[in-house]
Amino acid sequence: PQTMTTLFFPAYPWDKSSLKSMPVDLEQFEKLDAYALKVNVKNSVEELVTALLKQARTDLEKVRAIWMWICHHIEYDIVGYHDKSRLSSKPLDVLQTGKSICEGYAGLFEQMCSIAGIRCMKLSGYSKGYGYKMGQTFTGDSDHAWNAVYLDGRWHLLDSTWGSGTVDDSFTKFTFRYNEFYFLTHPALFINNHFPDNSNWQLLKPTLTLKEFENNMLHKSNFYTLGLLTAQPDTAVIHTENGKASISVDCRSATLFKFELKGAEEHGLMTLKKHGMKLDIYPQKTGSHNLQIFAKPSKASGEVYNCVLEYVIECKSVNKAMRFPKDLSQPVGPSWFTERQGFLRPSHPDPIIHTNDGRCSLTFTLGKDISVLALLHSDNGSLTEDTNKKHVMQIHRGNQIELKIHLPHAGNFVLKIYAKKRSDPGNYDYIFNYLITCLNTEVKWPAFPQIYKNWAEDYEIVEPLSGRLPANRNVQFKLKMHGIAKVLVQADDTAPLTQNRGYWEGTCNTAGCREVIVMVQENANHSFYSHVLKYEVESQ
Repeated sequence: PQTMTTLFFPAYPWDKSSLKSMPVDLEQFEKLDAYALKVNVKNSVEELVTALLKQARTDLEKVRAIWMWICHHIEYDIVGYHDKSRLSSKPLDVLQTGKSICEGYAGLFEQMCSIAGIRCMKLSGYSKGYGYKMGQTFTGDSDHAWNAVYLDGRWHLLDSTWGSGTVDDSFTKFTFRYNEFYFLTHPALFINNHFPDNSNWQLLKPTLTLKEFENNMLHKSNFYTLGLLTAQPDTAVIHTENGKASISVDCRSATLFKFELKGAEEHGLMTLKKHGMKLDIYPQKTGSHNLQIFAKPSKASGEVYNCVLEYVIECKSVNKAMRFPKDLSQPVGPSWFTERQGFLRPSHPDPIIHTNDGRCSLTFTLGKDISVLALLHSDNGSLTEDTNKKHVMQIHRGNQIELKIHLPHAGNFVLKIYAKKRSDPGNYDYIFNYLITCLNTEVKWPAFPQIYKNWAEDYEIVEPLSGRLPANRNVQFKLKMHGIAKVLVQADDTAPLTQNRGYWEGTCNTAGCREVIVMVQENANHSFYSHVLKYEVESQ
């Protein structure tokens, strides 16, 4: 229609304002929607419209009632789609059989609007719907139909076929699943998967070419209904650079993400951001890899993750150095999520910690009264369940916790951090993890000394930090402990430590013994000593 040129056109790309092309308050539709769903008239299209309009005053309400009825009463005719001879798209036939394909949905919508006195067009074009393959081109006849309605002096787009439900992957079963997204969709979002034969009906300035439509990233409706805004890159195929592909997503509010590369959550490093996420993928084989990204709102504890994006990653060369340990869990590193669990002000905000001398130290402020458990994992089996605790030492100062890490050798490690309420007797919950890397092959730190349960959380070892002491040597001890009467270090013979400004200090000789035990006497009136630390002594 010529009148279209004078109207307001939204620009592409989407301005991130509203998902719809006019202000719509869904709560105000609740009564009308419920009424429209109950209307049950099959004799004629006219009678159906008359019944639906009883509760509708404005043009918008009339369109809404028609839309709601069609989306909940017409099912997609899979048999008819496969065998066109058994199919009619005439509005009355669609009404009476209760099924059709897109052509019939759009035709019935157009006729019902016309009876209701609303201008409505049936549009046809290409769609990225069932059977669409990423990056494919479109040729030949159009494959889909939808509508435009004229409300408040402008045209608006809707697709009642896609509003009504979904077809399974094998195209054998239709499921009613109402989708609000396709009612008066913002044109800059509708173009994402609808390309009309007549480009005027994109309702955009400037319009997109077919080539741009083909190359553009397909965002599923889930992408927008979950509050996601943009994704980079915006093309479906990503070529790795030096074996790496990077993807980022921006969203309105805290959202949880997952990814799968060829169906498995591996070869990636994902970090959560306050408003989105970042993902680096390092495929460990050349060739084409399918990448899916899933999301769910952070508040939804029980909800499932929905697929929001799909890419194809073309990998020319493999970066072997970025082969991640199998114990690495996604997302990696601290985030708004770990803050919620009580880990505030991390000293290392990045997911990867590089250490040259094989040592590192992380600090957090604990925002909750929690006990922390930290374990170190490595792929080559050098750390057993018994030793993965002993390469991490916790030091508490007020509400601050420090994790000191001494790596047993070079390589990639995963530091897994667990927590539980201090008052809980139960198990620790996994919270998050870091990747720790060390390239220096000289590195070979022994474990920390074994710590017994009488070692209080705010005690601190100044020296010796190594759990393995040299033989036949005088070893200097300096321990920070409070509220105790006496400290003894038991080797071949037993030596006391003396208290000096909050520290207990002294020396012990390791000659003739296999281990050294530190014992404390908590009460001067009792001769009872409890073990707090144990060191091994190197063999002669």
